[in-house]
Amino acid sequence: MQDIVNTEQAQAWNGPEGVHWARNQDRWNAVNEGFNTPLLDAAGITADGRTLDIGCGSGQTTRLAALRAPQGHATGLDLSGPMLAEAWGRAEGEGVGNVSFVQGDAQAHPFEPGSFDSAISRYGVMFFADPVAAFGAIGRSLRPGGRLAFVCPADAALNEWVAAMASLRGFLPVGDFGQPGLPGMFSLAAPDRIREVLTAAGFSGVAVNRAQAYGTWGAGAEDAADFLLGTGPGRHLMQQADAASRTRARDALTDHLRAHEAADGTVRLRSTSWLVTADRPAALADRR
Repeated sequence: MQDIVNTEQAQAWNGPEGVHWARNQDRWNAVNEGFNTPLLDAAGITADGRTLDIGCGSGQTTRLAALRAPQGHATGLDLSGPMLAEAWGRAEGEGVGNVSFVQGDAQAHPFEPGSFDSAISRYGVMFFADPVAAFGAIGRSLRPGGRLAFVCPADAALNEWVAAMASLRGFLPVGDFGQPGLPGMFSLAAPDRIREVLTAAGFSGVAVNRAQAYGTWGAGAEDAADFLLGTGPGRHLMQQADAASRTRARDALTDHLRAHEAADGTVRLRSTSWLVTADRPAALADRR
């Protein structure tokens, strides 16, 4: 894998975190798939459209984009080898032939200029070391008049999974959940920051709209607690505590999640995100 500038992210997503997400792709899709239709609708994918999926992971949104363009093509780009292996396998198993996957870093990947009609991302654009450079590269990959659409988390306080993790304070060393403007889950939580970055990257017509969806986090409170504590952040916190604190933390999280059990027993948590759209100007003067 060449042209990598986000080296820490590459190490993480080709290590235990990437393996975790690949093994649990169905669970993560159940968490996030409520944003699929709004995202794909916002991208304006046509029957013969060429779509780029940034941070595609195991490729669910890439395959859905391909299905919307039976005479077109969808390309998924991601740093993670383990997740892309799953993406290829799912595409083959589902018989989606107009799709391909590439391992690479969107910030530095040598995209062919103007090769896509639209670019999409479901939670894949918050970790760039230089977001202006990354979005500039994505913009140049779009034809003039092409559309960018992505979903990114809004303020941490508006996401119920964050409140669930915050219930561990007192048992585990839970800190802040990231700062707007710095690489991380909530780097684009401030709408003004989104507009600033995309404008500097050469996009026009930037629109930032709130979107909410409920995701399924587990078959019950205990299952959801195990899943949350098995994620990268959860494992990191648990590794810093003694056995008694880990037990108390698991019990506290399970108790918190019981209030979110639906009638069928599944745990559903509301996520609040920004649905962002922007256009590559028809008459483009690239800034980077």
